[in-house]
Amino acid sequence: MMSSQILVSRPYFDTRVAAQNGSQPPVTNPETTVKENVYAGISAGLATAGYRSAKYTPEEWFANNSALLNRAVADRNHADAICQESKALKAETDAGTLRTQTAGTKHLGNRLQDIHRWRSELEQLIERLIAETDLLTASRRRLEKALDATEIPYAIATDNLTCRERRFGPDLVEDQVEQELLKEVELIRNIQALLKKTLDQTVNQIRLNREVKQTLELDWSDKQEAYILDDQCGRFNNRSTDTQRHPSSAVLQDQVCDEEVWRKFTLDNLRLAEREEVASQALRRLIERVLHETTEDLRAQCAAVDRAFNQRCMELSQAKTQLELHLAQILEQIGAQERNITNLQQAVYDKEAPLRVAQSRLHYRTLRPNMELCRDQPQLSLLGETAELNSTVSALQQQLHEARKSLSDLEESRLSLEKDISCKTNSLLIDREKCMTHRTRYPSVTVLSGY
Repeated sequence: MMSSQILVSRPYFDTRVAAQNGSQPPVTNPETTVKENVYAGISAGLATAGYRSAKYTPEEWFANNSALLNRAVADRNHADAICQESKALKAETDAGTLRTQTAGTKHLGNRLQDIHRWRSELEQLIERLIAETDLLTASRRRLEKALDATEIPYAIATDNLTCRERRFGPDLVEDQVEQELLKEVELIRNIQALLKKTLDQTVNQIRLNREVKQTLELDWSDKQEAYILDDQCGRFNNRSTDTQRHPSSAVLQDQVCDEEVWRKFTLDNLRLAEREEVASQALRRLIERVLHETTEDLRAQCAAVDRAFNQRCMELSQAKTQLELHLAQILEQIGAQERNITNLQQAVYDKEAPLRVAQSRLHYRTLRPNMELCRDQPQLSLLGETAELNSTVSALQQQLHEARKSLSDLEESRLSLEKDISCKTNSLLIDREKCMTHRTRYPSVTVLSGY
Protein backbone atom coordinates (compact mmCIF):
# COMPACT_ATOMS: atom_id res chain seq x y z
CA MET A 1 0.00 0.00 0.00
CA MET A 2 1.48 3.39 -0.96
CA SER A 3 1.89 6.07 1.59
CA SER A 4 -0.37 9.02 1.38
CA GLN A 5 2.68 11.29 0.89
CA ILE A 6 3.64 9.58 -2.36
CA LEU A 7 0.09 9.53 -3.65
CA VAL A 8 -0.54 13.14 -2.94
CA SER A 9 2.81 14.35 -4.56
CA ARG A 10 2.27 13.04 -8.03
CA PRO A 11 3.60 16.10 -9.85
CA TYR A 12 6.85 15.74 -7.92
CA PHE A 13 6.91 12.03 -8.84
CA ASP A 14 6.48 12.75 -12.53
CA THR A 15 9.20 15.33 -12.38
CA ARG A 16 11.62 12.89 -10.57
CA VAL A 17 10.96 10.12 -13.12
CA ALA A 18 11.52 12.45 -16.01
CA ALA A 19 14.78 13.63 -14.51
CA GLN A 20 16.05 10.08 -14.02
CA ASN A 21 15.12 9.18 -17.60
CA GLY A 22 17.03 12.17 -18.87
CA SER A 23 13.95 13.88 -20.38
CA GLN A 24 12.31 17.12 -19.54
CA PRO A 25 9.42 16.90 -17.08
CA PRO A 26 5.98 17.64 -18.56
CA VAL A 27 4.67 21.12 -18.07
CA THR A 28 1.46 20.96 -16.05
CA ASN A 29 -1.17 23.66 -16.07
CA PRO A 30 -2.63 24.10 -12.60
CA GLU A 31 -6.09 24.99 -13.94
CA THR A 32 -6.20 21.88 -16.14
CA THR A 33 -5.18 19.70 -13.20
CA VAL A 34 -7.93 21.08 -11.04
CA LYS A 35 -10.52 20.55 -13.80
CA GLU A 36 -9.43 16.93 -14.35
CA ASN A 37 -9.83 16.19 -10.68
CA VAL A 38 -13.26 17.80 -10.60
CA TYR A 39 -14.48 15.93 -13.68
CA ALA A 40 -13.01 12.65 -12.45
CA GLY A 41 -14.95 12.89 -9.26
CA ILE A 42 -18.12 13.62 -11.14
CA SER A 43 -17.71 10.68 -13.57
CA ALA A 44 -17.01 8.20 -10.78
CA GLY A 45 -20.26 8.79 -9.20
CA LEU A 46 -21.31 9.76 -5.83
CA ALA A 47 -21.09 6.18 -4.55
CA THR A 48 -17.28 5.85 -5.15
CA ALA A 49 -16.27 9.34 -4.27
CA GLY A 50 -14.76 8.35 -0.90
CA TYR A 51 -12.54 5.51 -2.32
CA ARG A 52 -11.03 7.35 -5.31
CA SER A 53 -9.90 10.54 -3.69
CA ALA A 54 -6.44 9.22 -2.48
CA LYS A 55 -5.49 6.57 -5.08
CA TYR A 56 -3.43 6.46 -8.32
CA THR A 57 -4.04 4.60 -11.46
CA PRO A 58 -2.10 1.41 -12.35
CA GLU A 59 -0.21 3.32 -14.96
CA GLU A 60 0.92 5.69 -12.32
CA TRP A 61 1.87 2.75 -10.07
CA PHE A 62 3.99 1.15 -12.79
CA ALA A 63 5.53 4.45 -13.67
CA ASN A 64 6.39 5.07 -10.05
CA ASN A 65 7.88 1.56 -9.65
CA SER A 66 9.90 1.94 -12.81
CA ALA A 67 11.12 5.29 -11.66
CA LEU A 68 12.25 3.84 -8.35
CA LEU A 69 14.13 1.04 -10.05
CA ASN A 70 15.76 3.40 -12.49
CA ARG A 71 16.76 5.68 -9.68
CA ALA A 72 18.28 2.79 -7.73
CA VAL A 73 20.24 1.65 -10.79
CA ALA A 74 21.43 5.19 -11.43
CA ASP A 75 22.43 5.67 -7.81
CA ARG A 76 24.26 2.33 -7.80
CA ASN A 77 26.14 3.17 -10.99
CA HIS A 78 26.95 6.59 -9.68
CA ALA A 79 28.17 5.14 -6.42
CA ASP A 80 30.25 2.56 -8.24
CA ALA A 81 31.82 5.28 -10.38
CA ILE A 82 32.56 7.28 -7.29
CA CYS A 83 34.14 4.21 -5.67
CA GLN A 84 36.33 3.64 -8.71
CA GLU A 85 37.30 7.28 -8.81
CA SER A 86 37.96 7.20 -5.07
CA LYS A 87 40.20 4.15 -5.40
CA ALA A 88 42.09 5.78 -8.23
CA LEU A 89 42.30 9.04 -6.35
CA LYS A 90 43.42 7.22 -3.19
CA ALA A 91 46.09 5.34 -5.09
CA GLU A 92 47.21 8.55 -6.79
CA THR A 93 47.21 10.56 -3.58
CA ASP A 94 48.93 7.78 -1.68
CA ALA A 95 51.65 7.64 -4.31
CA GLY A 96 51.89 11.43 -4.39
CA THR A 97 51.98 11.63 -0.61
CA LEU A 98 54.64 8.93 -0.46
CA ARG A 99 56.58 10.67 -3.20
CA THR A 100 56.40 14.09 -1.59
CA GLN A 101 57.12 12.65 1.85
CA THR A 102 60.10 10.74 0.46
CA ALA A 103 61.28 13.87 -1.30
CA GLY A 104 60.82 15.84 1.91
CA THR A 105 62.79 13.24 3.86
CA LYS A 106 65.50 13.35 1.19
CA HIS A 107 65.59 17.12 1.31
CA LEU A 108 65.82 16.95 5.09
CA GLY A 109 68.76 14.55 4.73
CA ASN A 110 70.47 16.90 2.28
CA ARG A 111 69.74 19.77 4.61
CA LEU A 112 71.27 17.85 7.51
CA GLN A 113 74.39 17.26 5.42
CA ASP A 114 74.60 20.98 4.58
CA ILE A 115 74.11 21.95 8.21
CA HIS A 116 76.70 19.39 9.29
CA ARG A 117 79.19 20.69 6.75
CA TRP A 118 78.71 24.33 7.73
CA ARG A 119 78.68 23.38 11.40
CA SER A 120 81.95 21.49 10.98
CA GLU A 121 83.53 24.48 9.26
CA LEU A 122 82.29 26.71 12.06
CA GLU A 123 83.70 24.32 14.67
CA GLN A 124 87.09 24.20 12.96
CA LEU A 125 87.26 27.97 12.63
CA ILE A 126 86.11 28.46 16.22
CA GLU A 127 88.87 26.13 17.42
CA ARG A 128 91.40 27.96 15.25
CA LEU A 129 90.22 31.30 16.60
CA ILE A 130 90.47 30.03 20.18
CA ALA A 131 94.00 28.80 19.54
CA GLU A 132 94.93 32.02 17.74
CA THR A 133 93.44 34.15 20.52
CA ASP A 134 95.38 32.15 23.10
CA LEU A 135 98.60 32.70 21.15
CA LEU A 136 97.81 36.40 20.78
CA THR A 137 97.05 36.61 24.51
CA ALA A 138 100.44 35.06 25.23
CA SER A 139 102.02 37.65 22.92
CA ARG A 140 100.15 40.37 24.79
CA ARG A 141 101.58 39.10 28.08
CA ARG A 142 105.06 39.17 26.51
CA LEU A 143 104.48 42.76 25.43
CA GLU A 144 103.38 43.70 28.93
CA LYS A 145 106.42 42.01 30.49
CA ALA A 146 108.74 43.59 27.92
CA LEU A 147 107.20 47.01 28.60
CA ASP A 148 107.68 46.53 32.34
CA ALA A 149 111.23 45.31 31.75
CA THR A 150 112.14 48.57 29.98
CA GLU A 151 111.61 50.45 33.24
CA ILE A 152 114.82 48.94 34.63
CA PRO A 153 117.10 50.17 31.79
CA TYR A 154 115.37 53.55 31.93
CA ALA A 155 115.98 53.80 35.70
CA ILE A 156 119.61 52.70 35.24
CA ALA A 157 120.28 55.22 32.47
CA THR A 158 118.67 58.14 34.32
CA ASP A 159 120.46 57.18 37.53
CA ASN A 160 123.79 57.10 35.65
CA LEU A 161 123.13 60.58 34.30
CA THR A 162 122.18 61.83 37.77
CA CYS A 163 125.27 60.30 39.36
CA ARG A 164 127.58 61.76 36.75
CA GLU A 165 126.17 65.23 37.51
CA ARG A 166 128.08 64.93 40.81
CA ARG A 167 131.42 65.10 38.99
CA PHE A 168 133.30 68.32 39.61
CA GLY A 169 136.10 70.34 38.16
CA PRO A 170 137.41 69.62 34.70
CA ASP A 171 135.82 66.16 34.73
CA LEU A 172 132.32 67.61 34.50
CA VAL A 173 132.42 67.26 30.74
CA GLU A 174 129.90 66.11 28.13
CA ASP A 175 131.92 63.11 27.10
CA GLN A 176 131.12 60.06 24.98
CA VAL A 177 129.57 58.30 27.96
CA GLU A 178 127.01 61.04 28.50
CA GLN A 179 126.15 61.15 24.81
CA GLU A 180 125.58 57.39 24.76
CA LEU A 181 123.49 57.58 27.95
CA LEU A 182 121.30 60.28 26.42
CA LYS A 183 120.89 58.12 23.31
CA GLU A 184 119.93 55.20 25.55
CA VAL A 185 117.27 57.25 27.38
CA GLU A 186 115.79 58.44 24.09
CA LEU A 187 115.86 54.92 22.66
CA ILE A 188 114.07 53.50 25.71
CA ARG A 189 111.35 56.17 25.46
CA ASN A 190 110.80 55.40 21.78
CA ILE A 191 110.69 51.66 22.49
CA GLN A 192 108.18 52.17 25.29
CA ALA A 193 105.95 54.21 22.98
CA LEU A 194 106.21 51.51 20.30
CA LEU A 195 105.41 48.73 22.78
CA LYS A 196 102.42 50.64 24.14
CA LYS A 197 101.08 51.20 20.62
CA THR A 198 101.58 47.53 19.73
CA LEU A 199 99.95 46.51 23.01
CA ASP A 200 96.89 48.64 22.21
CA GLN A 201 96.64 47.01 18.77
CA THR A 202 96.93 43.58 20.40
CA VAL A 203 94.19 44.28 22.94
CA ASN A 204 91.91 45.54 20.16
CA GLN A 205 92.65 42.47 18.00
CA ILE A 206 91.90 40.14 20.91
CA ARG A 207 88.56 41.92 21.35
CA LEU A 208 87.77 41.52 17.64
CA ASN A 209 88.75 37.83 17.78
CA ARG A 210 86.45 37.22 20.71
CA GLU A 211 83.59 39.11 19.09
CA VAL A 212 83.84 37.16 15.84
CA LYS A 213 84.25 33.92 17.83
CA GLN A 214 81.06 34.75 19.70
CA THR A 215 79.31 35.38 16.37
CA LEU A 216 80.51 32.00 15.08
CA GLU A 217 79.44 30.30 18.31
CA LEU A 218 75.96 31.80 18.03
CA ASP A 219 75.75 30.65 14.42
CA TRP A 220 77.03 27.20 15.42
CA SER A 221 74.50 27.05 18.26
CA ASP A 222 71.68 27.93 15.87
CA LYS A 223 72.84 25.29 13.41
CA GLN A 224 73.18 22.74 16.19
CA GLU A 225 69.61 23.39 17.27
CA ALA A 226 68.43 23.36 13.66
CA TYR A 227 70.30 20.07 13.10
CA ILE A 228 68.58 18.50 16.11
CA LEU A 229 65.16 19.72 14.93
CA ASP A 230 65.73 18.63 11.31
CA ASP A 231 67.06 15.27 12.50
CA GLN A 232 63.93 14.85 14.59
CA CYS A 233 61.82 15.84 11.59
CA GLY A 234 63.65 13.34 9.42
CA ARG A 235 62.84 10.57 11.90
CA PHE A 236 59.10 11.28 11.77
CA ASN A 237 57.06 8.74 9.77
CA ASN A 238 53.40 7.83 9.41
CA ARG A 239 53.64 5.50 12.38
CA SER A 240 55.14 8.12 14.68
CA THR A 241 53.03 8.78 17.76
CA ASP A 242 54.46 12.19 18.62
CA THR A 243 53.16 14.03 15.53
CA GLN A 244 50.20 16.35 15.47
CA ARG A 245 48.50 18.89 13.26
CA HIS A 246 49.84 22.46 13.16
CA PRO A 247 47.63 24.35 10.70
CA SER A 248 49.43 27.68 11.20
CA SER A 249 52.94 26.33 10.59
CA ALA A 250 52.80 27.03 6.85
CA VAL A 251 51.92 30.67 7.48
CA LEU A 252 55.20 31.25 9.31
CA GLN A 253 57.22 30.33 6.22
CA ASP A 254 56.53 33.76 4.74
CA GLN A 255 58.56 35.37 7.53
CA VAL A 256 61.83 33.41 7.11
CA CYS A 257 64.79 33.90 4.76
CA ASP A 258 65.58 31.79 1.75
CA GLU A 259 68.41 29.28 1.48
CA GLU A 260 70.72 31.63 -0.41
CA VAL A 261 70.50 34.28 2.30
CA TRP A 262 71.05 31.55 4.93
CA ARG A 263 74.17 30.32 3.13
CA LYS A 264 75.46 33.87 2.58
CA PHE A 265 75.03 34.69 6.29
CA THR A 266 77.25 31.81 7.40
CA LEU A 267 79.72 32.40 4.58
CA ASP A 268 80.04 36.07 5.56
CA ASN A 269 80.67 35.05 9.18
CA LEU A 270 83.35 32.60 8.08
CA ARG A 271 85.03 35.15 5.84
CA LEU A 272 85.01 37.74 8.61
CA ALA A 273 86.50 35.22 11.03
CA GLU A 274 89.19 34.24 8.49
CA ARG A 275 90.07 37.90 7.97
CA GLU A 276 90.43 38.41 11.70
CA GLU A 277 92.48 35.23 11.95
CA VAL A 278 94.85 36.45 9.22
CA ALA A 279 95.06 39.87 10.89
CA SER A 280 95.80 38.22 14.23
CA GLN A 281 98.57 36.08 12.71
CA ALA A 282 100.09 39.12 11.03
CA LEU A 283 99.95 41.01 14.33
CA ARG A 284 101.70 38.14 16.13
CA ARG A 285 104.47 38.19 13.54
CA LEU A 286 104.73 41.95 14.02
CA ILE A 287 104.94 41.48 17.80
CA GLU A 288 107.73 38.94 17.40
CA ARG A 289 109.65 41.27 15.11
CA VAL A 290 109.10 44.27 17.40
CA LEU A 291 110.24 42.37 20.49
CA HIS A 292 113.27 40.97 18.67
CA GLU A 293 114.33 44.31 17.21
CA THR A 294 113.72 46.32 20.39
CA THR A 295 115.67 43.77 22.44
CA GLU A 296 118.58 43.89 20.01
CA ASP A 297 118.53 47.70 19.98
CA LEU A 298 118.51 47.91 23.77
CA ARG A 299 121.31 45.40 24.17
CA ALA A 300 123.35 47.06 21.40
CA GLN A 301 122.97 50.48 23.05
CA CYS A 302 123.77 48.95 26.43
CA ALA A 303 126.96 47.51 24.96
CA ALA A 304 127.81 50.91 23.45
CA VAL A 305 127.34 52.60 26.83
CA ASP A 306 129.45 49.94 28.54
CA ARG A 307 132.21 50.39 25.98
CA ALA A 308 132.10 54.15 26.50
CA PHE A 309 132.28 53.64 30.27
CA ASN A 310 135.23 51.28 29.95
CA GLN A 311 137.02 53.65 27.62
CA ARG A 312 136.34 56.59 29.92
CA CYS A 313 137.46 54.66 33.00
CA MET A 314 140.64 53.62 31.21
CA GLU A 315 141.31 57.24 30.24
CA LEU A 316 140.66 58.38 33.81
CA SER A 317 142.91 55.65 35.19
CA GLN A 318 145.70 56.58 32.81
CA ALA A 319 145.32 60.26 33.59
CA LYS A 320 145.28 59.54 37.31
CA THR A 321 148.40 57.39 37.01
CA GLN A 322 150.23 60.11 35.13
CA LEU A 323 149.12 62.69 37.67
CA GLU A 324 150.25 60.51 40.54
CA LEU A 325 153.60 59.97 38.81
CA HIS A 326 154.04 63.71 38.32
CA LEU A 327 152.93 64.32 41.88
CA ALA A 328 155.58 61.94 43.13
CA GLN A 329 158.16 63.75 41.03
CA ILE A 330 156.90 67.11 42.27
CA LEU A 331 157.08 65.93 45.86
CA GLU A 332 160.58 64.69 45.27
CA GLN A 333 161.50 67.98 43.65
CA ILE A 334 159.93 69.89 46.52
CA GLY A 335 162.10 67.96 48.95
CA ALA A 336 165.17 68.65 46.86
CA GLN A 337 164.27 72.32 46.58
CA GLU A 338 163.72 72.62 50.30
CA ARG A 339 167.14 71.10 50.87
CA ASN A 340 168.56 73.46 48.27
CA ILE A 341 167.02 76.43 50.06
CA THR A 342 168.47 75.22 53.33
CA ASN A 343 171.89 74.90 51.74
CA LEU A 344 171.57 78.36 50.19
CA GLN A 345 170.55 79.84 53.49
CA GLN A 346 173.50 78.12 55.14
CA ALA A 347 175.79 79.39 52.39
CA VAL A 348 174.54 82.94 52.90
CA TYR A 349 175.02 82.52 56.61
CA ASP A 350 178.44 81.08 56.08
CA LYS A 351 179.45 84.19 54.06
CA GLU A 352 178.37 86.46 56.89
CA ALA A 353 181.53 85.83 59.04
CA PRO A 354 184.09 86.32 56.22
CA LEU A 355 182.26 89.47 55.18
CA ARG A 356 182.34 90.78 58.72
CA VAL A 357 186.06 89.98 58.93
CA ALA A 358 186.85 91.70 55.64
CA GLN A 359 184.72 94.73 56.47
CA SER A 360 186.20 94.91 59.96
CA ARG A 361 189.74 94.82 58.50
CA LEU A 362 188.86 97.60 56.11
CA HIS A 363 187.30 99.60 58.91
CA TYR A 364 190.21 99.32 61.19
CA ARG A 365 192.73 100.05 58.40
CA THR A 366 190.90 103.29 57.72
CA LEU A 367 192.01 104.36 61.16
CA ARG A 368 195.68 104.44 60.08
CA PRO A 369 197.22 107.89 60.53
CA ASN A 370 198.57 110.27 57.86
CA MET A 371 200.64 108.68 55.21
CA GLU A 372 200.07 105.25 56.60
CA LEU A 373 196.58 105.43 55.16
CA CYS A 374 197.69 104.32 51.75
CA ARG A 375 196.19 101.96 49.16
CA ASP A 376 198.60 99.20 49.59
CA GLN A 377 198.32 95.61 48.54
CA PRO A 378 196.41 94.45 51.63
CA GLN A 379 194.01 97.31 51.15
CA LEU A 380 193.42 96.32 47.58
CA SER A 381 193.08 92.69 48.57
CA LEU A 382 190.57 93.56 51.27
CA LEU A 383 188.59 95.70 48.86
CA GLY A 384 188.52 92.85 46.33
CA GLU A 385 187.60 90.37 49.05
CA THR A 386 184.75 92.57 50.30
CA ALA A 387 183.44 93.14 46.80
CA GLU A 388 183.66 89.44 46.06
CA LEU A 389 181.87 88.53 49.28
CA ASN A 390 179.12 91.08 48.61
CA SER A 391 178.73 89.76 45.09
CA THR A 392 178.68 86.19 46.38
CA VAL A 393 176.05 87.00 49.01
CA SER A 394 173.95 88.81 46.44
CA ALA A 395 174.19 85.85 44.08
CA LEU A 396 173.32 83.46 46.88
CA GLN A 397 170.35 85.62 47.93
CA GLN A 398 169.13 85.85 44.32
CA GLN A 399 169.44 82.11 43.97
CA LEU A 400 167.63 81.70 47.28
CA HIS A 401 164.82 83.92 46.04
CA GLU A 402 164.50 81.89 42.87
CA ALA A 403 164.64 78.68 44.86
CA ARG A 404 161.86 79.88 47.12
CA LYS A 405 159.78 80.96 44.11
CA SER A 406 160.39 77.56 42.52
CA LEU A 407 159.32 75.91 45.75
CA SER A 408 156.15 77.99 45.74
CA ASP A 409 155.45 76.98 42.15
CA LEU A 410 156.11 73.37 43.07
CA GLU A 411 153.63 73.65 45.96
CA GLU A 412 151.01 75.11 43.64
CA SER A 413 151.63 72.30 41.17
CA ARG A 414 151.38 69.80 44.01
CA LEU A 415 148.03 71.26 45.08
CA SER A 416 146.76 71.26 41.48
CA LEU A 417 147.90 67.70 40.96
CA GLU A 418 146.38 66.54 44.22
CA LYS A 419 143.11 68.31 43.37
CA ASP A 420 143.05 66.80 39.89
CA ILE A 421 143.88 63.38 41.29
CA SER A 422 141.03 63.76 43.76
CA CYS A 423 138.76 64.77 40.85
CA LYS A 424 139.84 61.75 38.84
CA THR A 425 139.37 59.52 41.87
CA ASN A 426 135.83 60.85 42.34
CA SER A 427 135.07 60.39 38.64
CA LEU A 428 136.37 56.84 38.71
CA LEU A 429 134.30 56.15 41.82
CA ILE A 430 131.17 57.44 40.08
CA ASP A 431 131.76 55.76 36.73
CA ARG A 432 133.28 52.47 37.84
CA GLU A 433 131.95 51.80 41.31
CA LYS A 434 128.48 53.29 40.99
CA CYS A 435 127.42 53.53 37.34
CA MET A 436 129.05 50.40 35.98
CA THR A 437 128.10 48.40 39.08
CA HIS A 438 124.51 49.55 38.66
CA ARG A 439 124.58 48.59 35.00
CA THR A 440 125.30 44.98 35.93
CA ARG A 441 121.57 44.79 36.79
CA TYR A 442 120.65 45.49 33.17
CA PRO A 443 117.95 42.99 32.05
CA SER A 444 118.98 40.05 29.91
CA VAL A 445 117.78 39.37 26.36
CA THR A 446 115.24 36.86 27.69
CA VAL A 447 113.69 39.36 30.09
CA LEU A 448 113.63 42.13 27.48
CA SER A 449 111.91 39.72 25.06
CA GLY A 450 109.03 39.31 27.50
CA TYR A 451 109.78 35.82 28.79
